[in-house]
Amino acid sequence: MMARSQDNLPNHKERLLELVRQRGVLRPRDLDALRIPREYLRRLCEQGLLEHPGRGIYVAAGAEPGENQTLAEACRRVPGGVICLLSALRFHDLTTEAPFEIWLAIPPKAWQPRVDYPPLRIVRFSGQALEFGIEEHIIEKVTARVYSPAKTVADCFKFRNKIGLDVAIESLRDCWRQKRATMDQLWEAAQVCRMTNVMRPYFEALT
Repeated sequence: MMARSQDNLPNHKERLLELVRQRGVLRPRDLDALRIPREYLRRLCEQGLLEHPGRGIYVAAGAEPGENQTLAEACRRVPGGVICLLSALRFHDLTTEAPFEIWLAIPPKAWQPRVDYPPLRIVRFSGQALEFGIEEHIIEKVTARVYSPAKTVADCFKFRNKIGLDVAIESLRDCWRQKRATMDQLWEAAQVCRMTNVMRPYFEALT
């Protein structure tokens, strides 16, 4: 009996490490269903097997959470948010750049999220611009709300001063080239975002 690890039940450690490999990101409550004491999170951090990048978040040591994992975690932390702009472009494969922050749209009077991980870039949408074009996708077992390709392109033009006009133009070209949206869908999104005058010359160049 004395030869047993001071962990008391060594398989707890193995199960926890397997869980973090599967999910990428762990929260203390994830251990409850498996009846693994939360104390093991601290122990594995002390042993250098886990890292604690933010409050209530644990990842495998040296591991960089994948893009989908950070998107899922952002949606868990801000359930009322909608993935938008650069993060939505990346999700829809309309850009090769991976933004450092997760871009989320929230209502104008919504509580400002206080999240230390993952890093968020919050923008405030209102009215139809907030509600139009929302799609639901399952990302890492989390229901995530993401703006459609057409709505994302129109948003990029609306926020061109923040992300760059060149990014907005390229997103439109890629969306059209990849047939991710019809011209009617793009035009409707431009109307919702009040970007028809801005985007009209680029529409004409495509057709």
